[in-house]
Amino acid sequence: MRPTIVFCTAVLGLVAAGARAQGGPTDPQIAAIVVTANQVDIDAGNLAKKKAHSSEVKAFAERMVVDHSGVNKSAGELVQKLHVTPESNPTSESLKKGGDDNLAALGKLSGAAFDTAYIDHEVAYHEAVLSAVDKTLIPSAHNAQLKALLVKVRPAFVAHLEHAKHLQAQLAKSGG
Repeated sequence: MRPTIVFCTAVLGLVAAGARAQGGPTDPQIAAIVVTANQVDIDAGNLAKKKAHSSEVKAFAERMVVDHSGVNKSAGELVQKLHVTPESNPTSESLKKGGDDNLAALGKLSGAAFDTAYIDHEVAYHEAVLSAVDKTLIPSAHNAQLKALLVKVRPAFVAHLEHAKHLQAQLAKSGG
């Protein structure tokens, strides 16, 4: 099993375990998870913008940076408005560590190998995040505005996943 798949599976496991143990994450914990998950993708996208070989992968990376930065801006504005401080938790900490590990692994690659690894990670990561959003974060959000933000951004994550899968298939066809 690839490290990316293991990481994403571990994240889902942590989110689900936290939900079962505590009746779901609290709104401040959800805020930290959302901001961290987006930052992980922003960081990977920034690296891909510099290192990707394929122009399509570079364009995808740019889209990830723009879209996920926008979500973090909206989340930041909302938590300020609600006077909520994002609360670090095992899931947000695991996301951060996994993101750092992914950057270290991607940093060692170049060319087509980088492109493939980056896009494979994006597919697995968006699948994991969507599952967490659907099964844990939206159902656990108590604040209506936080829940509405999660519902509002969900279609973008679906679009990202579909785009990443399309690129993954293209890279597989081209052998890179």
